[in-house]
Amino acid sequence: MATELKEYLVIIPDLSDVLAKRQVLLKPHNQDAAPLVKAGRVPFFGSTLAHHSAQGQQVAENGTVMIIKAESEEEIKEIIRKDIFTIEGVWDFGKLSIWPFKILQHLPLQLASMRSRRDNSWVVQKFGGTSIGKFPDKVAEIVKSARLGGDRPAVICSARSSGKKVFGTTSRLLQVYRTLRGIVAITQDPDMQELLFDRLRSIIRDIRDDQVATVQIYILRQYIRDETIRQITADCQELLDYTSAAKRFNLDINGKAKDKMVSFGEKLSCRLMVAMLRDRDIPAEYVDLSDIVPSNNLDQLKPEFFHEAAAVFGKRFEACNGRVPVITGFFGAVPGSLIDSGIGRGYSDLCAVLVAIGLHAERVQIWKEVDGIFTADPREVPDARCLPSITPSEAAELTFYGSEVIHHLALSLAIQAKPPVSIFVKNVQKPWGQGTVVIPSDGDDTSSWPIDYLDPSDSESTSSTAPPKMPTAVTIKRDITIFNILSNKQSMSHGFFVKVFTILAEHDISVDLISTSEVHVSMAINSSDWDLSQIKSVQCRLAEEGEVNVLPDMAILSLVGAELKNMTGIAGRMFAILGEQHVNIEMISQGASEINISCVIPDKDATRALNMLHDELFTKNAM
Repeated sequence: MATELKEYLVIIPDLSDVLAKRQVLLKPHNQDAAPLVKAGRVPFFGSTLAHHSAQGQQVAENGTVMIIKAESEEEIKEIIRKDIFTIEGVWDFGKLSIWPFKILQHLPLQLASMRSRRDNSWVVQKFGGTSIGKFPDKVAEIVKSARLGGDRPAVICSARSSGKKVFGTTSRLLQVYRTLRGIVAITQDPDMQELLFDRLRSIIRDIRDDQVATVQIYILRQYIRDETIRQITADCQELLDYTSAAKRFNLDINGKAKDKMVSFGEKLSCRLMVAMLRDRDIPAEYVDLSDIVPSNNLDQLKPEFFHEAAAVFGKRFEACNGRVPVITGFFGAVPGSLIDSGIGRGYSDLCAVLVAIGLHAERVQIWKEVDGIFTADPREVPDARCLPSITPSEAAELTFYGSEVIHHLALSLAIQAKPPVSIFVKNVQKPWGQGTVVIPSDGDDTSSWPIDYLDPSDSESTSSTAPPKMPTAVTIKRDITIFNILSNKQSMSHGFFVKVFTILAEHDISVDLISTSEVHVSMAINSSDWDLSQIKSVQCRLAEEGEVNVLPDMAILSLVGAELKNMTGIAGRMFAILGEQHVNIEMISQGASEINISCVIPDKDATRALNMLHDELFTKNAM
């Protein structure tokens, strides 16, 4: 009696060139099974994986995905050893990923087989500033691989940063903006103005020298290097001329002026990346979106603006004529200001989704320096695990409560798009890694989502016992200040709250968490951009409405998960863990969507509390 063969999904990294050159025809040891088809150059995400009844393989830009029929995992290794590596040598099987094909609903690629994509379809690749600052060569190779693999990449660049964000190009440009504001504010003191302008000029010179040094290191062809250095020098001179004119004519240095200055960071990144691609014989075109959207006299962000922006972006890329568009992550003109509006920093994620909508692309890749989205910050929690998948609402909560995941507006627009845009978070240093895919939850409309879900009614594809419900992640948001206000009882509660929030609005302050009673309100506010004088000013105004107590140096600890509302007793367990370890809780809040439970604790206890919760709710539960 013949042994029953099982289907396995196999992922082998870094075999594209090997298989493409050899055009190998693989056959399982059991000759009754159909042979695997020849390798073909099809990018990984968006490709079609064979269904349960078929066998096939496809070469990814960073590896090969196969479905093999075999008796066991050991037989699969033997197949690969004999049929692929007879010439190439010994394969490190530690790099091999093998999963029973029927349990794929528990993994990101396991969730589904991707629909057949159109040949030469667009994929939007957004690269963060640190990736471009530290690994520009890896970024260029990822884009090149996508291009050679049959995709049409559209590349979004953030402003370069070679280390900490405070030393990045955007932070330096914000220094230029703040210095210019100081110059314009002291028109009666020309000597001090000149001193400040020398400082401003020095910052711009440092930005230019840093960009030029990077070009000299990474660009090999002399004519490309010289041309790029001229472009960078011209961009920096344009910025200097603008600041000089603002000083001379005492221009209003407002949010629009800030946008203009900050936009140069993305421009300089794009100059470098165009040169990197051209140096690798990939035709590329610099695309500046900083002033591409027509002014429509809107005084605030509305859905109409995003629809118009996406349409304008799409038309602009048609003019690239087959060249890879390398696009500034900074876009405008935005009603009010891109930086000071409801968008703020992180706008390049939003730009990537708008570009995808404009191009009718179904895939956005967000490339970072980590493997994906984690159960906690791996820099603070050594046992944190990379999440194979996450819902948009969970990702938005994690972003709001301290984890730099994906901009919340980008997530919202991605889901609302028709068809929705799938978002993959990947590691620029490990492009073969599975990363994290942002997928809709059961409550989202998935009718046009570019993933075919496995049928949960298939008895072979589901476990007889559902896995226990668990939170998705735990996160910390630091630089929090608590304002406790006790009403002086001279007004009713509604009047008291109106006055409190009016004062906050006058100071452009947003509240992260709030807890209220009829005569008392506690508010947790992000104070990272405040100085002591601002805190004192707000405190004095609030004191007009009642007794004010300010608690600085706090942190918000948040437990996030789409299943929290179905996890009986999870809040009690969370607070019991903190109580057992003597962590004092100043505030407690649960969102109306029941997707997060948050509390405010002393910052000095934040890392310890984060690790305790992760250990009890994630590490031990996973054992």
